[in-house]
Amino acid sequence: MVKIRLAEIREAPLSVDECIGVVSDPSAGGIALFVGVVRDHDDGHGVLSLEYQAHPLAGSAMVEVAERVATSLPVTGLAVLHRIGQLEVGDLAVVVAASCPHRAEAFEAARMLIDEVKAKVPIWKRQVFTDGSVSWVGCEDLDAPETLSFAEGHLSADLESER
Repeated sequence: MVKIRLAEIREAPLSVDECIGVVSDPSAGGIALFVGVVRDHDDGHGVLSLEYQAHPLAGSAMVEVAERVATSLPVTGLAVLHRIGQLEVGDLAVVVAASCPHRAEAFEAARMLIDEVKAKVPIWKRQVFTDGSVSWVGCEDLDAPETLSFAEGHLSADLESER
């Protein structure tokens, strides 16, 4: 059975129900969910909006991360969606769902999946603040060779190292 049921980067609004639906399974006793939402502040600054951008191979990196989680834990199903483009306060930015035989495993899988997506998938966030200033997040270590490597047109995320 396919454990990674959904791993996509989208411009369209995300659906929590879609993620729950694809990981639901009669053998799963628990489904854990994480929903990342655009908040109205960051580091003491008011936020007007965000713009997410992704490297063209970010989708491949997202699948690699999900595969690592699926092989590390007794996962029944995994789903991860990340939004790109212009988002407003309150919009869903990322949705992660993990189903497992037991709740503790589901929580662990969901946590591992969101943490690895945030650390390893090349998606960058441009924040527009209420004072008119702008900040980029997520591209600080872009040229770190131990983080990402590009070979033969394929993105390979080194899942053993931390940013």
